Amino acid sequence: MAESFVSQARGLMFRRSVPDDYALVFRFDGTDSRSLHMLFVPFAIDAVWLVGREVTKVKRLRPWVGLGWGTADTIIELPAGAADDVEPGDTVDVVE
Repeated sequence: MAESFVSQARGLMFRRSVPDDYALVFRFDGTDSRSLHMLFVPFAIDAVWLVGREVTKVKRLRPWVGLGWGTADTIIELPAGAADDVEPGDTVDVVE
């Protein structure tokens, strides 16, 4: 969980990779337009934007230059390919 402002700002920057079973969850106060960037992230990821439990957007973000925007109160960053079967309208449970 990326709970602090600093951990949310850093995200996956400066990491070399993430394990296949990894997920980084960003929870926000309220629903709004939320962005992700891949600056200083040298590997692709899948990003899932949620409102409540409902998926509003799924996007594969490219290393270094990827950028994504979506409406969300929660964003999940996953290894590339982990969200291949996830589509807008699906529901997702975040289990800690």
